[in-house]
Amino acid sequence: MGKSSKDKRDAYYRLAKEEGWRARSAYKLLQLDEEFNLFEGVTRVVDLCAAPGSWSQVLSRVLIKGERFGRAGWEEKQQNTRRYALGLDKKEATSDATKVKTADETQPNPREGVRIVSIDLQPMSPLEGVTTLRADITHPSTIPLMLKALDPETYDPKATSAPHPVDLVISDGAPDVTGLHDLDIYVQSQLLWAALNLALCVLKPGGKFVAKIFRGKDVDLLFAQLKIVFERVRVAKPRSSRASSIEAFVVCEGFCPPEGFKASLDTPLGAGTQLPTPDKSLGKGSRVSRKVREDGAIELDLGSEEEDVAEDTEEGGARWIAPFLACGDLSAYDSDATYHLPKDRVSLDPVQPPTAPPYKRALEMRKLAGGAYGKTKGQQSKQ
Repeated sequence: MGKSSKDKRDAYYRLAKEEGWRARSAYKLLQLDEEFNLFEGVTRVVDLCAAPGSWSQVLSRVLIKGERFGRAGWEEKQQNTRRYALGLDKKEATSDATKVKTADETQPNPREGVRIVSIDLQPMSPLEGVTTLRADITHPSTIPLMLKALDPETYDPKATSAPHPVDLVISDGAPDVTGLHDLDIYVQSQLLWAALNLALCVLKPGGKFVAKIFRGKDVDLLFAQLKIVFERVRVAKPRSSRASSIEAFVVCEGFCPPEGFKASLDTPLGAGTQLPTPDKSLGKGSRVSRKVREDGAIELDLGSEEEDVAEDTEEGGARWIAPFLACGDLSAYDSDATYHLPKDRVSLDPVQPPTAPPYKRALEMRKLAGGAYGKTKGQQSKQ
């Protein structure tokens, strides 16, 4: 989180520092929860590619501290403001029911037995109630480390799956983009497969999986593959995500692996293995063909159910279009809009500076050379 002019115009960047979030990406998870109610009944969560920790920070404040954000937090704030304006807080409650209601509205509601494990290759500053691991999610050795962090008292070194599965697996990881969209989309899809392989080992039946994707021309094939192991697959674009970005988030609910499937990082999906396709068809419109008309418009032919079955037999797979939803209240900020800064605005420092940024070595070398802002000693003496 720098201090460039672009960052200063970003409403979510400024709001994240004002409200104490480590990064503006925290609002993406909050808006996804507002749309899909991700945290309902959730007590065990695994956060993949977690650094710098904004999503883990959301989990800590919502699940452990019991704070409310989004529309629920806004409604609570409006209710407290209304009560203060009417002077109801100064008066004693007239009934036990009123006392209970007042306590529920004003006090946080932390959950019991919460377990949060965050994994990333980069080091991450600690968070309250969050176990951080520095590991590679694509390596089989990460599974024992994660299982031990989830259940340190009942950990079995020989186990390959969690004795007490997790409710939610989230991943906000993305590669360093090169600008070559085809390459970036491919690398991101491989990162998503790595997160999915790990999630298959620890998710409980009915669990949820949320991950970042890059929308490309063949992303519908990815949706069809996810539909095999999840009952509901939807794609969401949070309002805090810039419209110029091709990123979106796939929200998978109702984990239901095919019968006889056993997840393992020793034989991960995408490395010569395939999910056993269930007998039931993926449904109407599972096969999509595109046709570009002379006027430039794109026609989508969903085909018939009989054609889907025939093509599935010949090619061994089907394509499926997931529903696309926009997340975030319309009263929230627009990440692509420009807002006027107040005259008395003070530029705040980042809530959590990077612990080990990739440019740290370059800054140290510049400092040893006596340079500042890219200027060396020779350049400074000439001026």
